[in-house]
Amino acid sequence: MDEHKEYMKRCLTLSQKALDEGESPVGCVIVKDGKIIGEGYEKSRQLKDVTRHAETVAILDALKNTTDLSGAVLYSNVEPCILCSYVIRHHKISEVVFAKTAGELGGTCAPFDILTSATFLSWGPPPKITVYPRS
Repeated sequence: MDEHKEYMKRCLTLSQKALDEGESPVGCVIVKDGKIIGEGYEKSRQLKDVTRHAETVAILDALKNTTDLSGAVLYSNVEPCILCSYVIRHHKISEVVFAKTAGELGGTCAPFDILTSATFLSWGPPPKITVYPRS
């Protein structure tokens, strides 16, 4: 069974909602212990706030339910950017699953590979990265 399919499908539903509202089509869910604890979609234009990417919106939503996101999995239809990667690492999210790379602005790309770098000792180890679907 594909453990990621259900959550990636929800990301795509949220990304369509973002697109329908004039935003970039990005959706995100946060899963912990097999349950969605936070979700969000792109809201930067609506809120006139560049920090309101789908991932940050989902993380803020998850933080309403818990203060500990270690052990959580973040799903997004697009690779988290540098800004979102910082927030992911800060909250010690354990795994990131995404479907489409973001190129030079993605958090897994040098020289700003915040999401995958092991040099940020205060954050502990980087999250596991899974590109969906697996090739």
